[in-house]
Amino acid sequence: MTVIDDARSLQDDLVQLRRTLHRRPEIGLDLPRTQETVLAALDGLPLEISTGTTSTSVTAVLRGGAAPGGNGGRAVLVRGDMDALPVHENTGLDYAADGETMHACGHDLHTAMLAGAARLLCAQRERLAGDVVFMFQPGEEGYDGARHMVEEGVLDASGTRVEAALALHVTSSFLPAGVFATRRGPVMSAADVLRVTVRGAGGHGSAPHRAKDPIPAACEMVTALQTLVTRRFDVFDPVVVTIGAFHAGTAHNVIPDEATFEATVRSFSVESHARVLAETVRVCEGIAAAHGLDVDAVASELYPVTVNDGYEVEAFGDTVRELHGAERFVEMPNPLTGSEDFSRVLDAVPGTMAFLGACVPGRDPATAPYNHSPEAAFDDRLLADGAAVYAEWARQRLAAPAAR
Repeated sequence: MTVIDDARSLQDDLVQLRRTLHRRPEIGLDLPRTQETVLAALDGLPLEISTGTTSTSVTAVLRGGAAPGGNGGRAVLVRGDMDALPVHENTGLDYAADGETMHACGHDLHTAMLAGAARLLCAQRERLAGDVVFMFQPGEEGYDGARHMVEEGVLDASGTRVEAALALHVTSSFLPAGVFATRRGPVMSAADVLRVTVRGAGGHGSAPHRAKDPIPAACEMVTALQTLVTRRFDVFDPVVVTIGAFHAGTAHNVIPDEATFEATVRSFSVESHARVLAETVRVCEGIAAAHGLDVDAVASELYPVTVNDGYEVEAFGDTVRELHGAERFVEMPNPLTGSEDFSRVLDAVPGTMAFLGACVPGRDPATAPYNHSPEAAFDDRLLADGAAVYAEWARQRLAAPAAR
């Protein structure tokens, strides 16, 4: 039997696991029921399992039996994130979640695929030329769970630093079902947040000259930030600044003491990431000074750029083409503007962040509800295919020469 055959023999179990997780979504770094479900799915396998101290993460190490001297000093890592979103589900599925929490980004599929890969690789443990680290991660959705796991040592969990890492992410639209996609270099943007408070002096709306109105200055900052994007940054190294919140005042005839706004800031290179943080603050400070106002402008880094290693993308593509055929793998022409805390892993070791189309039958990927939508739905018939790619990539990557 091939790894595809073995994976498909697990399909029903993987669907059951995924739907169990889907019915019981949890948010953030503390996912006790999810952790319990994952530990039950791994029970009985020849894995060295540890759990997090700052989160309910699960790390499982499989020792390869074909490596010289036990593990040969080689290891690779595969990740599946486990957390959900504060979204009320509106899919109509018979296994839909109740309440205000939903697996709207497909992390339940990632977890099930990773558990499936663990079972597949355990069955061929004696043929593995090194160790495999399975990274079951909480807190991807805004909680920087990958950073917590990296700081707790997931990259060295086998006793040696992993030499390559892979994460798969399903999409409810964007890609046709069953298609794997990624690209070399930047694959997802950095994400930062700019928070600005402009302080003036309140007064009567009929006599603005007796006050220090923060609203016009804040509005000028908003428009200047858009000009900054087009005049200070290369169009081929783009930056995105979107003001998502703006608050000022309580009545039409009252000048408030302050105005506040917040922006999401996206960038696609290490250089632009560093520069945009400093320059957005400088613009706001300069405009405030011109108006004779005070300002607190703070640009905070959330996640760095997710950058794929070219060699690792080639190795991943080879695995997909070998398992599923050339038509099932595409190289993306452009990165996505979303961000990922798997960037923490790829900042430390070479690897690949890749995507798997999971658009459900009857929907057009071009118009289907996207990840994070209350209507987002994912085709779990692809679970075996994803598990097989995880497993075969790990096997092949350990069998390949270590030096490059």
